[in-house]
Amino acid sequence: MRLFLTSLLLILLQVASAQDLNGIWRGTLTQEAGGCFPVYNLEIQIGQQGNTLMGNSFDYYDRNRFVKHHFNGRYNSQTKRMVLIEDKIMEVNIPSDCVACSKTYDLTWSSSGNKESLTGEWKGYESESRKACPPGRITLYRVSTTDFPIDIDQPEELARLQQSLKLQERTTEVVSTLELETPNIKIDLYDNAEIDNDTVTIFLNNKLLLLKQRLTNKPLTLELKAFPDTDYELVMYADNLGSIPPNTALMVVTAGRNKYEVRLSASDKKNAAVRFRLK
Repeated sequence: MRLFLTSLLLILLQVASAQDLNGIWRGTLTQEAGGCFPVYNLEIQIGQQGNTLMGNSFDYYDRNRFVKHHFNGRYNSQTKRMVLIEDKIMEVNIPSDCVACSKTYDLTWSSSGNKESLTGEWKGYESESRKACPPGRITLYRVSTTDFPIDIDQPEELARLQQSLKLQERTTEVVSTLELETPNIKIDLYDNAEIDNDTVTIFLNNKLLLLKQRLTNKPLTLELKAFPDTDYELVMYADNLGSIPPNTALMVVTAGRNKYEVRLSASDKKNAAVRFRLK
């Protein structure tokens, strides 16, 4: 019995000590001789699921000269160390005599008072020639605001479809605004009341996430990793009015232990929207 209680206590302590890394981290990235600039600004936007990390990074001289990457990584809660690997270039806007460098970060989390930091080293390779880039060091601090817009993850197929998608212009009514306390958000959409073949298209911050999906008693599910002080707007576009107009949906938002129910109604003249914000 004592062994069981000791093991349970250790598990609870590990869970309690799990570090929340979700959010925006900004600071500087240095580079040894041979780089385009000796010091860059660096912002990383981290989404965390357990010990798995993903998000976007921006190394930049100013907001007009930057390279944006997507990254994946892992965090060791025992050593407070993370490794992030930039696996895809998303956008490049740098001088013609500079070269984009895809990087691997080796960082350690620490805190002093109310200030959290990530510090460590990086190495990388030139995106085109695959030659090694001059390495350097990184110092980042958690911040509440971003220098660059927060992306909504969108499957590549839906991104391609959205480019050619033509929808009727309609007004949008904001039905509800929710203030949430956790970044991990699940959104379930059901047909409201009688199932009557309602079909909807869903956008989140103008990114297409569901296209012409039928509402039933089984949920259409979306998952969102929210960032602090960032506004999110989900818009429901009615592809039809079903057999009983208008097009209606029950939206159930799960954020941590809290659940919210919102009823949406859209027509051939009006979209329905819900706004979210992480406290």
